[in-house]
Amino acid sequence: MNKKAPVLVLGGTGKTGRRVARQLTESGWTARVATRHSPQRFDWRDESTWAAAVDGVEAVYVVDEQSGDAAGLLSSFTKVAVHRGVRRLVLLSARLLEQWAHDPSMFGAENAVRDSGAAWTILRPTWFAQNFSEDRFLREDVAEGVVVLPDWQGVEPFVDAEDIAAVAVAALTEDGHDGQVYALSGPRLMTFGDCVALIEASSGRRFRRVAATREEYAAHLLGRGYSQGYADFANEMFDEIRGGRTAYLSDGVQRVLGRAPRDFSEYVAKTTWLFE
Repeated sequence: MNKKAPVLVLGGTGKTGRRVARQLTESGWTARVATRHSPQRFDWRDESTWAAAVDGVEAVYVVDEQSGDAAGLLSSFTKVAVHRGVRRLVLLSARLLEQWAHDPSMFGAENAVRDSGAAWTILRPTWFAQNFSEDRFLREDVAEGVVVLPDWQGVEPFVDAEDIAAVAVAALTEDGHDGQVYALSGPRLMTFGDCVALIEASSGRRFRRVAATREEYAAHLLGRGYSQGYADFANEMFDEIRGGRTAYLSDGVQRVLGRAPRDFSEYVAKTTWLFE
C-alpha cells in the first residue's frame, strides 16, 4: 500500500477504531478518522458523506452500521469506495458468526465486503476484554460494584482490543492478508467470575455477583435504558456461552502477529478503574 495515502478508519472513536487509528499513526501511517461528529464526517445514513471520506484513500477499516440494513448500506458504500480508488477493506465482524454458520442471513456484511471487488480481510473477534471498562452494559455494573449476569459458569476467551487493532493494522498495511478470515481470541478460557476476580485483585475493590435468570437480566438491561431487542440479543449471546459453543481458542492473533495474544490480566493491569 502507498504509505502516503491516508487509511480511512470508520468508527474511529470506538473501542477498536481509536486503537487502529493510534497504532497506524505510531507506525508512520496517516489515519483518517471518520465518524458522524469528527472533522471528517461519515454517516452510514447520509451517502453524501461517503465520497469525501474515501477520496485519496486506498485502505479502509470498516465497522458497519450494525443495524438490520447494515449489509445493504455496506454494499452501497463499497461501490462508492472502490469506484474512487479504495483497494483494500478490513471488516470488523464477530467470531460468534461461526456458531450461526447455518444461517446465511447472518453473513450479509461479510458478503458485501467479499463481493466489493477490493481485496478484503475479515476479523472475527470474541468478546472484548474492554467491555468491562468501556462498554456501558458491563461498565456501569463494575462502576457500581454489583455485577448482574445471566451466566457465571460458561467460558469465553476474551480478546484484548489492542490485539484486534494490531491485527487490523497489519491487514490494512501489509501484503499477505487478502482473502483471509482471522478468528481472534485471547490465550485462555475464562468465566465472567474469573474476570471479575482479576479486576478485584488489581483494583482493590470487591464486587457483589448477582446471578439472574434470562427474564431478570432482560429487566436489568431495560432498567439501564436498553431496548427489548438489545436485551434479547444479549441473552442470546449468553446462551451461546452457557451452552459451551464459544469455549475454544482461535489462532488469528498468532497467525498475523507471530506472538501469543495478550492475557486478560495484562488488560486489567493497564486499566484505570472508575467506581461510583
